[in-house]
Amino acid sequence: MKQVEIISAEDAAKLVKNGDTILVGGFGMTGNPTKLLHAIAETDVKDLTYVANNVGEPGLGGGRMLRKGQLKKAIGSFFTSNPEAVAAAQSGEIEFELLPQGSLAEAMRAAGAGIGGFYTPTSAGTELAKDKETKTINGKEYVLQEAIRGNVALIRAWKADTAGNLVYRMTENNFNKAMATAADLVIVEAQEIVPIGELDPDTIHTPGNYVDYLVESVITAEDLGSSASIKGGAKKVSEARLNMAKRALAELNKGDVVNLGVGIPTLVADFITPEHGIILHSENGMLGVGPAPEEGGAMDFPVNASKIPVTALPGTSYFDSSDSFAMIRGGHIDAAVMGGLQVDEGANLANWAVPGKPLLGVGGAMDLASGAKKLIITMTHTSRDGTPKIVPSCTLPLTTKGAVDVIITDLAVFRFVDGKLTLTELLPGATLEQVEAGTSAAFVNAL
Repeated sequence: MKQVEIISAEDAAKLVKNGDTILVGGFGMTGNPTKLLHAIAETDVKDLTYVANNVGEPGLGGGRMLRKGQLKKAIGSFFTSNPEAVAAAQSGEIEFELLPQGSLAEAMRAAGAGIGGFYTPTSAGTELAKDKETKTINGKEYVLQEAIRGNVALIRAWKADTAGNLVYRMTENNFNKAMATAADLVIVEAQEIVPIGELDPDTIHTPGNYVDYLVESVITAEDLGSSASIKGGAKKVSEARLNMAKRALAELNKGDVVNLGVGIPTLVADFITPEHGIILHSENGMLGVGPAPEEGGAMDFPVNASKIPVTALPGTSYFDSSDSFAMIRGGHIDAAVMGGLQVDEGANLANWAVPGKPLLGVGGAMDLASGAKKLIITMTHTSRDGTPKIVPSCTLPLTTKGAVDVIITDLAVFRFVDGKLTLTELLPGATLEQVEAGTSAAFVNAL
């Protein structure tokens, strides 16, 4: 059995060359090779293309390299979590390419498997499909996504042995497994390196033949940024938001596998009891999400798609991001509850791009909206200035086309019945007059 060379973070950083494309593991700062990135930030390397879900946090991980001016381009799915990345995009300091999160993960998995690209239904008919080849297969529109391969992959493992075999922990797997297969040079930052034979072969996620160098590096809570403590994940709660969350729960059935989006949908989890029999899925690689812990952070617990520490229920499983989005695209998620900015008469959804702001944060929204069997949208009936959100035709960039099943607002419940937007219920305290005044779309009144 071969032995993989163990080197320092400083020596590893010297292996990255000007102009390289680097694949960087992590979801937020969880499973992120922070120490390797900080070592690169101490070098003079520049003009890098940075491929990752996001560009770290301000001054942390890739965020430190961004401050140093080492990044020429970033390819990822959610850059808005770092305000300095948004500012860099607005100023033209670096170029950004935004991809749906599932397409990003699969693009690297494809590269590692020697596949040049793939057709996906995700993003069809949206801004992110513009200028990309499309194809109709069995009557459904698909978008061509080319594979993404790197010169160097910088990934994080919980344990490694000296043969290069890797084990990931909880939701620290995320993009790491696919990235380990998709680069010419793979450098692993591991919490612990053990001798050959100490890892149970049944627990190994990445075989050693993918790995070129190992760096032993112990992370602490300080390396985890906003995920270091549950105290950083306070939810915005009001009676109206809670009413929408409770009503959304009533749309779910026992045994459903359900994904909850950010914002109002996260409140649904607070009302789920074991008697409901609902299994929560998190797009960053977890099935069996439990309630948030009272204290602690990502050193002790997995994190959800909002990067908030959560508990794991009995029967929980963990997996990487490419498997997670295969579940979504493959129709294995029974329902998704998501927030919305606009829904129109054609069951189209817009929920990821805000007017006047750069298009830098789509995350997994497009994958979920088009892949879940049932799509439930929770949102206030109007914007703060009273502008309707249920409209004749979406004017904001689309998330998905023709996929919305149910709309739950602070005033009412709408369904698409035989393809027509239909008012089926008023929420407590709301009147038909309020609904009519706050809805610009034409609808059927089935009250």
